[in-house]
Amino acid sequence: MHKPEKYRALTPEALSMMDTIARTGSFAAAAREMGKVPSALTYSVRQLEEALDVLLFDRRSRQAELTAAGQELLLEGRRLLQEIDAVANRVRRIATGWESELTLVIDDAIARRAIFDLMEAFYQIKAGSPEAPSAPPTRLKLRVDVLAGTWEALISGQADLAIGTSAQPPGSAVHCELLGEMEMVFCAAPHHPLAQLPQPLELSAIAEHRIITVADTARSLAPVTIGVVPGQEVLTLPSMSSKLEAMLRGIGCGNLPRAMVRRHIEAGRLVELTRRQAPNRFPMHYAWRKSSGQGSAPSGQPPGLALSWWLQQLQSASTRHALLEQHEGLIL
Repeated sequence: MHKPEKYRALTPEALSMMDTIARTGSFAAAAREMGKVPSALTYSVRQLEEALDVLLFDRRSRQAELTAAGQELLLEGRRLLQEIDAVANRVRRIATGWESELTLVIDDAIARRAIFDLMEAFYQIKAGSPEAPSAPPTRLKLRVDVLAGTWEALISGQADLAIGTSAQPPGSAVHCELLGEMEMVFCAAPHHPLAQLPQPLELSAIAEHRIITVADTARSLAPVTIGVVPGQEVLTLPSMSSKLEAMLRGIGCGNLPRAMVRRHIEAGRLVELTRRQAPNRFPMHYAWRKSSGQGSAPSGQPPGLALSWWLQQLQSASTRHALLEQHEGLIL
């Protein structure tokens, strides 16, 4: 059966080209990234426009500005490319048992050193070892989220394994195991006004001073805010490391994992503050999806070899402890 020209034009290469142009913002930048000359890219876009009988880019703009039709093609094209990747991952997994890609999402409070130790060990797996009859072809991707953002990345299919989720799962579509308890410390710089007051601090005294928080990265799920007193001035920052920097400068007070601030408290760069009736230990979990996805098996089937390896490591008490405590050597 003869396919219309528009079907032959909508190739993965054409969709990837559209994504690259939109992401880089110009034909010239996209051509450099793709290893082509700009005229070749312009010709390919015109061929695609003729096949679809639409204009994809506004010729009046000096930049690569998409028309409404171009925006729709970009949106749907990205979705199709993700589905193509998912199919390729499933095919590879069926053939080898290894996922072609495994995405890990960690909460920003998880110790980076421990994560990199695990990644290093994963890449050292050799074919023929008891844990792996064949060397893993799996590409690892690591993303960092905050609070509900870790759950969102997992349940939306953007990640295969979440480490450091701070609450029970929002539904029954995931497996969830306890990682351990993270001890949080409320502290401030020694020259901060709260450090001069008698301890424990009253909430009314804390409310008079700026608190520093890290922004919840969730977009669909309801974001979570912890430790803010009603009416208190808030400085929101993008990461734990930036929050620590701001607290060391005395810009505000806040909560941070004890393992992250221990050396600063011992050196006198931060002062631990106490509050009345304030919990300082919070359960942390790790979770993975039951349903099918890039790194997860269909319901009722075992996970792929890469995810299985990570889950096996997480069964170790020393590994779980390191993920919560091994902040020494953190680069700020």
